[in-house]
Amino acid sequence: MPSVTKTTFPEPSYPLAQLCILAELSARTVRYYIQLGLVDRPKGETRAARYGAVHLEQLRQIKRWTTAGVSLDRIRSLLQGEPPPVPPRPPALGSVSVRSHLTVAEGVEVVIDPGRAGLTPEQVRVFARGVMDAFALTIAKPPADTDAKP
Repeated sequence: MPSVTKTTFPEPSYPLAQLCILAELSARTVRYYIQLGLVDRPKGETRAARYGAVHLEQLRQIKRWTTAGVSLDRIRSLLQGEPPPVPPRPPALGSVSVRSHLTVAEGVEVVIDPGRAGLTPEQVRVFARGVMDAFALTIAKPPADTDAKP
């Protein structure tokens, strides 16, 4: 029986600037999180420092939690294995949030709060396209040769 070789792909490696774009965070914030011990130190030093998929996932998780209102002290506890946070509290009176309103059709609107949902702008765009496609399929007339009834 022939042996099967497993193909492995190299782990992605990003400079700080690219990591910041992918994580949608500033370089200052990333360095601060590393300083606090919330994110692993990079491989290498100064300009030669490289970050991988683990760093990106750590930053995305921290961003989700901070967007949900979790403090950095609590995040540190969570990263050390404590139970996950309780669901975020409803917005306080007088608080400001940005929402996207997707008008699908007359009388059909979807309201998206990307911050509370933890969605990136690209994810919001993909979601909106999916909603529009689903609506188009829903209202599409069945072919004339079927006896489909609504």
